[in-house]
Amino acid sequence: MGLKVLSALDTARTQWYHFKAIIIAGMGLFTDAYDLFCIPPIMRLLGRIYYQETKNPQDLRFQVPPAVVSIMVGMSLLGTVIGQLVFGRLGDLIGRRRVYGMSLMMMVLSAIGCGFSVCTKRGCVLASFGFFRFLLGVGIGGDYPLSATIMSEFANKKTRGSFIAAVFSMQGIGILASSMVTMIVCRIFEETSSSSSSSNNNGLKGGSATPEEADIAWRIIVMIGAIPAAMTYYWRMMMPETARYTALVEQNLVQAAKDMEKVLDVSMSQITEDGPLVQLPNNQTHQYPFFSKTFFRRHGRDLFACSAAWFLVDIVFYSSNLFQSHVYNNFLKPANEVSVFRDAYDVAKLQAIVAICSTIPGYWFTVYFIDRIGRVRIQLMGFLVMAIVYISIGIPYYSFWENHDHRKGFMVLYGLTFFFANFGPNTTTFIVPAELFPARFRSTCHGISGASGKVGAIVGLGFLWASHNKAEEGYPEGIGMIASLVIMGGVCLVGMVITYLFTVETNGRSLEENEIVNDELLGHDDDYNKAKCFVRWF
Repeated sequence: MGLKVLSALDTARTQWYHFKAIIIAGMGLFTDAYDLFCIPPIMRLLGRIYYQETKNPQDLRFQVPPAVVSIMVGMSLLGTVIGQLVFGRLGDLIGRRRVYGMSLMMMVLSAIGCGFSVCTKRGCVLASFGFFRFLLGVGIGGDYPLSATIMSEFANKKTRGSFIAAVFSMQGIGILASSMVTMIVCRIFEETSSSSSSSNNNGLKGGSATPEEADIAWRIIVMIGAIPAAMTYYWRMMMPETARYTALVEQNLVQAAKDMEKVLDVSMSQITEDGPLVQLPNNQTHQYPFFSKTFFRRHGRDLFACSAAWFLVDIVFYSSNLFQSHVYNNFLKPANEVSVFRDAYDVAKLQAIVAICSTIPGYWFTVYFIDRIGRVRIQLMGFLVMAIVYISIGIPYYSFWENHDHRKGFMVLYGLTFFFANFGPNTTTFIVPAELFPARFRSTCHGISGASGKVGAIVGLGFLWASHNKAEEGYPEGIGMIASLVIMGGVCLVGMVITYLFTVETNGRSLEENEIVNDELLGHDDDYNKAKCFVRWF
């Protein structure tokens, strides 16, 4: 490649710093998952606290109205879109390290702000909660492109996919942590609450009110999510800039070598150039501007492939998360028959079971296999299996799966969608954009791809409303679960087609080699698809 520092990065043995970087970079993804999956039980708590008695006939007792829930989720997703675009671009303009701490600090402060939420009146609490959720989304969005880019630029080419997947797998730990924290907090409050013994262990049963302590419980659950992220802030500030950014974008090879020596066990003789470097690698000397004709000619197809695949998988992935209310209702007692803390506890327990049995194994299957069988094959397989499962549970949904006797079978298939989303496109769409693009566009393009995904997640909110075949629980009549699940299966098939036609395999090559391969293929447009198929599989 002409740069010894880059060759040393590509061939460096796996070291302690790689694992340290996984933890540091993964804390943003941990916080993302924690704050997403603590929302269902928290909404149960908020419903019991602020919707005990309602004068508005459209408000359901003990339940936060669906419109409010959708706004809360949507505000976070909208913030994530903005954060991915803004911080992704800043990561390329002023450096990964300089903005890395900013996004994490925004996440920490916003999570704390969500817990305080200014006041105790319903309208004020919900407005404040939504505002801080938006800011939290901005911080989370900024963390996506920066974490993926930093990990890809520190990793060696042999295990790069596993390292980036390990960063992303911190989402699974965040999901489990949110459920465990919720269960522990609710259990403690249930045991210590004065109402637990005064209402025959049935909370609101018999007309007793929700205890005041419940308003403290949900705030504690939200704010605890900020602690792991805050603990890694110091280490993020101590991380040097990635050697690839320093060498290829700032063009400071001496500093790149010094930074690399600080964190990896390599000698200066391995990473110091023998003589003055006349020019950078050929693919880095073409200083075409971002979003120029040259950019789109070289990277337009890759950007489309990454953005479209991420958009499609997030439609179904976030829809599956939102459908949990349909699934969990078959396993939960009515809200007025259990205490407020037991209600939230039971929701968190079901989330933990799904995480342990399907979500987390899916992440770690990807960590193990990603560098063995490649990104494209895993993405194709994930989309295909998800499509089969959605159609299988969709077509006979009302005639078969709604039967009480078949609910366990439904849960197994439902869990498979999470397993093959994570051992599939939910993880690979995070990895591939961090490997395909040049160093000076890498964070930006990852941010654009991720933002497309979160737009898909916002679209997925529509399935929450469309999935009802009659007016119920505050939702208007929609197209029903059959049509919704079959459409989601169709979305997965479209994702499979886009992956096959447009996604280039990045396994086994350095980041710079990936760009050179793309440039060579695009130099012969007529042979692009044939050549790409060869590169993908071999």
